Amino acid sequence: MTIKDSIFLVTGGSLGIGKATAKLLVDKGGKVIITGRNKKRLEDAAESIGAFPIQADVSVESDVLKTYQIILEKFGTLHCLINNAGIGSKWSDITNVDLDDFQKVYSVNVFGAALMAREASKIFIKQNYGNIVNISSTAGTKGFAYGTVYSSSKFALKGMTQCWQAELRKYNVRVMLINPSEVTTAFNNPEGIERAEEPKKLRSIEIAHSIVSALEMDDRGFIPELTVWATNPF
Repeated sequence: MTIKDSIFLVTGGSLGIGKATAKLLVDKGGKVIITGRNKKRLEDAAESIGAFPIQADVSVESDVLKTYQIILEKFGTLHCLINNAGIGSKWSDITNVDLDDFQKVYSVNVFGAALMAREASKIFIKQNYGNIVNISSTAGTKGFAYGTVYSSSKFALKGMTQCWQAELRKYNVRVMLINPSEVTTAFNNPEGIERAEEPKKLRSIEIAHSIVSALEMDDRGFIPELTVWATNPF
């Protein structure tokens, strides 16, 4: 797709991978909307990168509907949804898995992503064109000890991605899954404080570059799934 003048929605766009991706899209001439739950952090991020902010929680259906209403009123359409909003879980063995933790994580990582894609797909089907990028994790490619809740939520996102690929290709809608390995961001930090960069570990910009590069492929083709590893993190 052509980034310049296309309209993008990046959920969880006030920090980390979402913010880096939104900035890269803006730098390339895209018109970018970012969402987030923290109003001040969202507005500060939007001002710093030149994006349009909408305070919204993807796990709240009324917020999802409000988001798309605002987008259609202000921009008239949408060309790409980047489902980046996500949260981590408690790391616990199976004997201590907590139902509240399951519901909290799934409400964002699974249900929220599905609600956002549902509304985007209505636009994309109508205009016979669109792109959905789901930001998952290498935790969604291989399970690991103590990762029952988080890992399974990312496996669910992978399954939904494959379903949407099968449903939407006939409408010229590309659906892609990006699996970052460990990235130095504020992920799973309630205060939203970014972790310090580590020389050998991935940064948000590497993932942003992967997302935008995948989108820039000519619309006749798409990358169904892309996994990004640090070359030598040890």
